Amino acid sequence: MELVEINHELEKIAGRIADFRGSLDLENKQDRIKELEMEMTDPDFWNDQTTAQKVINESNGLKEYVEGFTDLEERLTDLQVSYELVKEENDPELFSDLEQGMAELRERANAFELQMLLSEPYDANNAILELHPGAGGTESQDWASMLLRMYQRWADDKGFHVQTVDYLPGDEAGVKSVTLLIKGHNAYGYLKAEKGVHRLVRISPFDSSGRRHTSFVSCDVMPEFDDDVEVDIRTEDIKIDTYRASGAGGQHVNTTDSAVRITHIPTNVVVTCQSERSQIQNREQAMKMLKSKLYQLEIERQQQELDDIRGEQKEIGWGSQIRSYVFHPYSMVKDHRTNVEVGNTQGVMDGDLDPFIDAYLRSQIN
Repeated sequence: MELVEINHELEKIAGRIADFRGSLDLENKQDRIKELEMEMTDPDFWNDQTTAQKVINESNGLKEYVEGFTDLEERLTDLQVSYELVKEENDPELFSDLEQGMAELRERANAFELQMLLSEPYDANNAILELHPGAGGTESQDWASMLLRMYQRWADDKGFHVQTVDYLPGDEAGVKSVTLLIKGHNAYGYLKAEKGVHRLVRISPFDSSGRRHTSFVSCDVMPEFDDDVEVDIRTEDIKIDTYRASGAGGQHVNTTDSAVRITHIPTNVVVTCQSERSQIQNREQAMKMLKSKLYQLEIERQQQELDDIRGEQKEIGWGSQIRSYVFHPYSMVKDHRTNVEVGNTQGVMDGDLDPFIDAYLRSQIN
């Protein structure tokens, strides 16, 4: 990259950061942080732990915005100074440092811009992610376990906390179904890009003839709601069953009927929870999940009505995969909504989902 090109890109990024400041409403966010910090100094702050956690989460989310923007401005200033030095000194080492700094600033500016896009209702919420294998028995169940690992790795890289709410192991390998609660600021905002059917093409390790197999797994993503969201769930509309937990979790597993299954009879929505130690805690978590599912169903119903009015046709089924992961005869992961392709399939399976999530979220505003 020539020095004149670096100067042009510096001016371009400086303009983007100025636009960020205009959209960020920085002063109001800083004032709100001060208000929340004052609340946290109240001696009675922790008397209501649920409310206290909401305050902390809001404060952390606002600080993430403010600190991220401040970091961008400081890096820009440092690079502008470095640019002037390179112009005067014409030092190859300084020039190399300047190029590297530009690449890092560009990457951070793109990440911050993406973060600012997550402004839809409930984007900041925790996410409930469910994986359900399609037809194909062990093959599809193994694919579900691979996706489970992929999302766990992605969440770890983001600094999110992952809780396995429900886990049903496969008969021979993999999983029949799994539900994760992924906790972190904007977890739902990012992961909503993953909702849909994921398709795998590979030589099956379970086929002694070494034939190529295609497997499907459905990924469902919902925001976790707290008690502030009103969803009308009548007692007579739900059926609650208890059973012995089957997953890892300590001495209580398989000794008491602590796991809970709730069926919403009008919609036939079923949620299960076995991650907590007591039946009461599992029931509370299951009710939260049911609330999230019913809310999501209502949103989808409203969207379907709009699509019908507009004449849009959207196929729902195993043929409508959002992404294909091809391991054979070549290596490629392709998102069919954005046409983003990545050749490093192992990197994707190790949790590098950001190119797909980034492209999807940006496509929703263009």
